[in-house]
Amino acid sequence: MKRRNFIRTISAASIAVTTAKASIHESTNLSVKKLIKPVRLKRGDTIALITPGSYITETEKEESINNLRNLGFNVIYSDKLMQKNGYFSAIDEERASDLNEMFDRKDVQGIMCARGGYGCARILPYLDYELITKNPKPFIGFSDVTAIHYAIYKKSNLVTFHGPVSISTFSRFSISNFENVLMKKSEDLILENSSSRNNHNQYGITTISEGIAHGELIGGNLSIVTSLIGTEYDIDYSGKILFIEDIDEYLYHIDRMMMQLKRSSKLRNLAGMIVGGFTKMKDNEIPYGKNALAIIHEHVKDYGYPVAFEFPAGHIRDNRALIMGRKISLSVTGRQSRIEFL
Repeated sequence: MKRRNFIRTISAASIAVTTAKASIHESTNLSVKKLIKPVRLKRGDTIALITPGSYITETEKEESINNLRNLGFNVIYSDKLMQKNGYFSAIDEERASDLNEMFDRKDVQGIMCARGGYGCARILPYLDYELITKNPKPFIGFSDVTAIHYAIYKKSNLVTFHGPVSISTFSRFSISNFENVLMKKSEDLILENSSSRNNHNQYGITTISEGIAHGELIGGNLSIVTSLIGTEYDIDYSGKILFIEDIDEYLYHIDRMMMQLKRSSKLRNLAGMIVGGFTKMKDNEIPYGKNALAIIHEHVKDYGYPVAFEFPAGHIRDNRALIMGRKISLSVTGRQSRIEFL
């Protein structure tokens, strides 16, 4: 089902968009820590390719190198990049060692994951967080890489970048956005809300709740976000703006994960929420009866903070890079959604 059609299939009975008077939600977390911002990338810098989760093929390696060279970067990688240990690229300790090494190397200015897949959470105990803190540099990836974003945020106080992996299809939009976020001063993003199939915004940004929020941006892949609850890599959600996205999940799984966020009090004290792509959702033989928007709306509608659905980030072609840990202003109205980096 096409993405715009995905939005339009919501019946009036399944969701009533909240249009309450806009209010400002601010972070009230008094224990806010000082986060480290890495130096911006520039053309000619060297980016290290790593595979912290599943393995890549030789063809995918060549595509990754070409993608980064076309962006103006030099590319290096270790012999661990092309190892294969069942589903993974190497054993857990070696995948972690590769990431540690690339943070330590002075000839590397940035690190990009070749792919997500599965396995990033397995390497978290073996990462050298003190080394990462002492050698800050842009770390880029999404999907299963969410686990590493959380761990680095929690233990190294370093801002990271939720953005394309090197095997991603780089569109004109995502290339421009990548350059703006990682190489230039970050551009604010204004998105018009979709009201018809003729709207120029192909992603159909839909307002769930209006308002203005200020807070640090956290989150990533919903499956990974929920899997970290209660672990040493879990983080305080109070006063934060949570971004979530997912792909290829059953609709009842989305409900179960949102319920877990709710029951663990993660949703209650947020300042706001940004919902990215929920693509290739699956249903059972007996239909669940709600789509992803209706499910998420059900769990957040009573909190009153601003929520925008179908933001252009996640498992979509035009995957917008987001700065995780960076304080942002989120403005959601009936007409548009806007992110401003503070």
